[in-house]
Amino acid sequence: MLSGGSSAGKTTLGRKLQETLDGSWLLLGVDVLLWMLPPRLMRSAEGVAVKNGVISRGDEFMRIFSAFRDGVAAMAKGGVDLLIDEVMLEGATDQQMWNESLGGLDALWVGVRCDPDVAAAREAARGDRPPGIARRHATTVHDGVRYDLEVDTDALDLADMVDLVAGMIRQRWAVDVQPASSEPPARAVASAWTADSAPWES
Repeated sequence: MLSGGSSAGKTTLGRKLQETLDGSWLLLGVDVLLWMLPPRLMRSAEGVAVKNGVISRGDEFMRIFSAFRDGVAAMAKGGVDLLIDEVMLEGATDQQMWNESLGGLDALWVGVRCDPDVAAAREAARGDRPPGIARRHATTVHDGVRYDLEVDTDALDLADMVDLVAGMIRQRWAVDVQPASSEPPARAVASAWTADSAPWES
């Protein structure tokens, strides 16, 4: 579980872990879920909406989100290795929802932190999502969340960060890893806030 605010660097870390870890690790992010939603649920009270950088989730989105979490757990129970790129909008409450869906699966929780100013600058440079989200949620997504490991993408080199996370994965599950590099990941994930293309088409 890669948990952090928008533009904290979760997807970059996830992509580099896919290149580093042996086996076929799928990267499932909240952007993938958002992209799957019907357009009417984007920027709507019953789906997801953003006002002054604050993301709100309506009843219909939460119903779908519950089924999504259960589906992710079913994949893991089916033997698929997963990296989950998630924004815990309500901190510990979201972690509890995930743990309930995972139903006793052994999850490694990684907090991906970033200075709010840096996250806001990254968000502005990307230009692919409503402004204000990165700064607003940079710290609140971590409220009450219990982590096995935390990394700071503003302070750590990418390769060092990948080595830390991959090392803990190897220690926990005896997964072989390849040397990490500081090069950008070969493939990024587009933002679902711009619905022009699917996240995997970038």
